[in-house]
Amino acid sequence: MALWSAFRPIVALFLGERRFALAAGAVLAAITVFAGIALLGLSGWFITATAIAGLSSAAALAFDVFAPAAAIRFLALARTAARYGERLVTHDATLGVLAGLRERLFRNWAQPQAARMLLQRPAKLLFRLVSDIDALDSLYLRVLVPAVVALSTALVVAVALALMDPLLGLAAGSWLILAGFGIPLIAARYAKAPSRRRAHALETLRSQTIDLVAGQTDLAMAGRLAAKQVAVGVADGRLTQSDDALNRVEMFVTAGFGIASAGLLGGTLFAVATLADAGTIGAPVAALALLIALAALEPFAGLRRGTVELGRTVLAARRIGPSIAPLPSPASSALPEATRAVQMARVTVRYDGSSLPSLHDLSLSLGRGERIAVIGASGAGKSTLLALVAREIEAEAGRVECLPATLLTQRTELFQDSLRDNLLLADPGADDARLRHVLAVAGLADFVSTLPAGLDTMLGEGGFGLSGGQARRLALARLLLRDTPLWLLDEPTEGLDRETAHDVLQRLSARMAGRAIIIATHIRREAMLADRLVNLERGRITGAARRGEKEFDEALAALRPD
Repeated sequence: MALWSAFRPIVALFLGERRFALAAGAVLAAITVFAGIALLGLSGWFITATAIAGLSSAAALAFDVFAPAAAIRFLALARTAARYGERLVTHDATLGVLAGLRERLFRNWAQPQAARMLLQRPAKLLFRLVSDIDALDSLYLRVLVPAVVALSTALVVAVALALMDPLLGLAAGSWLILAGFGIPLIAARYAKAPSRRRAHALETLRSQTIDLVAGQTDLAMAGRLAAKQVAVGVADGRLTQSDDALNRVEMFVTAGFGIASAGLLGGTLFAVATLADAGTIGAPVAALALLIALAALEPFAGLRRGTVELGRTVLAARRIGPSIAPLPSPASSALPEATRAVQMARVTVRYDGSSLPSLHDLSLSLGRGERIAVIGASGAGKSTLLALVAREIEAEAGRVECLPATLLTQRTELFQDSLRDNLLLADPGADDARLRHVLAVAGLADFVSTLPAGLDTMLGEGGFGLSGGQARRLALARLLLRDTPLWLLDEPTEGLDRETAHDVLQRLSARMAGRAIIIATHIRREAMLADRLVNLERGRITGAARRGEKEFDEALAALRPD
């Protein structure tokens, strides 16, 4: 039951994405196996029958060579075509399902708080997207399809041999099911632990390697570089041990199938010899039965790799399954009254695993077109407040009503892609004229015009190729493309030089007309854009002052100067 609960969402996704293609792939795989067995058996019958017919001229003249020869050619062509079709259909269907799985994961990770928690462990996120999803292709290609084909083969072989002798057919079918499925099941049991250890060791190795490469400077300065190298070596050793254990299991499976095949062939040889001696069957039919028995266990060998990797597949299903559950229908965000952009009442926010709330019993109102600056020490809850208004996190208690908002975070998220595609993330329908317009407003048009490829210029990872100021201006252009009535600015000029910071703020201020603005800051130049200052301490509002009041000037003077 626990195993089925882990695979249920995965199987549901497989059936929902490419149901008919998956079924067609299994049918083509079965046709391939049946054609191969029939080809081998018919060829043996034909060769034996031809040799016997050649012993006398009368029998040779009466023997029909055309029908068996045509059947052999047909089976050979059918086997080739079915094999090609099976490979094409099964892999296309599997890749389509895995693409749908990745899309489902991305959509679920875009839900409030999910992406934030995953980004705290990027190696884990990478492992889920790559190795865990790739492990699931074994479920269809190496478990389900081979199992269906093997069971069908056992039934067909049992029927074919039963036509010669019912007892022979029953014995052969029973042996195929017992040995053909028993060996993989035993292998799966013994491979379960090393397969899981391998998955954990691979995840640890990748995580340790990423830490070593990304943090080698810090590790060297802290004198921990050698220790980290040792940790990478230990993780690699565990991975090697797991691989060795799985290889041994696979070797025993191969040997087990060899013994089972020899037993089936020996038993069939004894049976057909007895039947031929009794005159029940002739030599050609005996040859047909032997060759069918020789190929009967071949389809079961397809389960070998799947059962060895079953532990890894189950682990991946258990880790990914909860993340691909169907998303609930999104609740429509409550909108504030006509004169308000944001309305919060007694809101509490708590991150998972935290005993103290980040925001506690907070009430805040922001009018349309009004600008407020939220000030306070680091850790006071400023970024949490912006994330709450942006719907990136959800409130534990209280009421939150706000207009559609765009959040400009402290960190500029740029991707290894063209300038155009980095901008189109904000508005996929924007044409080049609009892109150039927002770049001009952001003060980046002159720079882009000097680039040989213009908007098609490729950026490196994280926006490599742009200075800090240029990256910030590109983020500002993306903000302008969103064109929402509420802007959320989280320290928009942090890390910029004085001249660039003032230019960015002037361009922001020129576009703020008619919009509601919330700025989280501890810098005076940013807070000066606000009509009202709100002081936040330990998740609570401890004071507020409007422009023109003495408290406003005092709070402004206490902030960090430009």
